Amino acid sequence: MSRTLRVLMILLLVASCGGRSGPGVSSNQLDDACAILRANPDYKRAFRATERKWGVPMHVQMATIHQESKFDAEARTPFRYVLGVIPMGRQSSAYGYSQALDGTWEEYQKDTGRTRSRRNSIRDATDFMGWYMNGSRDRLGIPLTDARNQYLAYHEGRSGFARGSYNSKPWLVRVSGSVEERSKMYQSQLRRCR
Repeated sequence: MSRTLRVLMILLLVASCGGRSGPGVSSNQLDDACAILRANPDYKRAFRATERKWGVPMHVQMATIHQESKFDAEARTPFRYVLGVIPMGRQSSAYGYSQALDGTWEEYQKDTGRTRSRRNSIRDATDFMGWYMNGSRDRLGIPLTDARNQYLAYHEGRSGFARGSYNSKPWLVRVSGSVEERSKMYQSQLRRCR
């Protein structure tokens, strides 16, 4: 094999190992709200803008994004497989920081006029969450500070939440409790680093 071909193959291999868009959050930072914000100043600006515009506290936004995508801009649901090996598409259309579904994202764009918004933009994703959580407060009476129930309405949809669909999903009730605990942890940490 020629030297040029070897160098080209190595470069292609190294280039294929990258692929993250934006700074992201390392796994050892996920439990430290201050470290997340220090490493990603854009996140801090986005969370603050959403808190000012929609009233959703930063810690509630952060706990929800942690649960939905672990702060990964390109997060997607896993593939479904037939016979355990043949990929048949993703489990849902959820994508980006907020894991918004296609239809809900389109509703947000139409309702807010933000037609150029992108799910892999932290600013757009947090604005979407603010819009959605405000709708849950207005329609279901869930306070914006109630991370647990806001998360349940976010995950199940407002109609599902109103029907209590989460009651038949013990795993989801546990997850919503974890979101609430993480929200409290982030709130405590944010008091120290602001």
